[in-house]
Amino acid sequence: MTLISENIETDTRERILVVAERLFRQIGYQKTTVADIAKELRMSPANVYRFFDSKKAIHEGVARGLMGEVEIEAQRIADRAGPAAPRLRELMTTIHRMNSERYVGDSKMHEMVEIAMEEDWGVCVAHMELITRTIGNVIAQGAAAGEFEVADLQVAALCSCSAMIKFFHPQMIAQTANKPGPSIDQMIDFILASLSPRAKGAVRK
Repeated sequence: MTLISENIETDTRERILVVAERLFRQIGYQKTTVADIAKELRMSPANVYRFFDSKKAIHEGVARGLMGEVEIEAQRIADRAGPAAPRLRELMTTIHRMNSERYVGDSKMHEMVEIAMEEDWGVCVAHMELITRTIGNVIAQGAAAGEFEVADLQVAALCSCSAMIKFFHPQMIAQTANKPGPSIDQMIDFILASLSPRAKGAVRK
């Protein structure tokens, strides 16, 4: 395949995803058909299927793009110089804000996320694993600098993400928005305190 034809194919795939996301937002994932997407693009459904073998594959592509934006911003914060604790706070706050903006305020996109989570798509699993690794890398940097005291970095990253689940998971953000419980800042304070070095002579259980 030539470079020109590869670029054309990439451009067509992107156009399909852009139109699909717009239709998912306007009329919902369940009601949107491949024929609807093809009509908007002035192409045949068969041509759409050349690039995506199913509606689910298109859906995954849209979800991958939205999650990718969060991952890029999370990595940007993680890679920045400076103390680990404020970066970890900003990282967690940013993930919460971006997920809230992308999914929770939009009922149609929230429907798309619910379906993705229920079907346990690989793209969702990969996203959660990457976010956990990114958080783990910041914790590791803090441990190396003496800001944090961590016995097991992987466990620390998993526990931190588990503690933040109501602020990270789109469905839980929506369901717990008006429920009693700690604020995001209070939860991050708790996590940072759990990572802080213990005073000499303190007893660990």
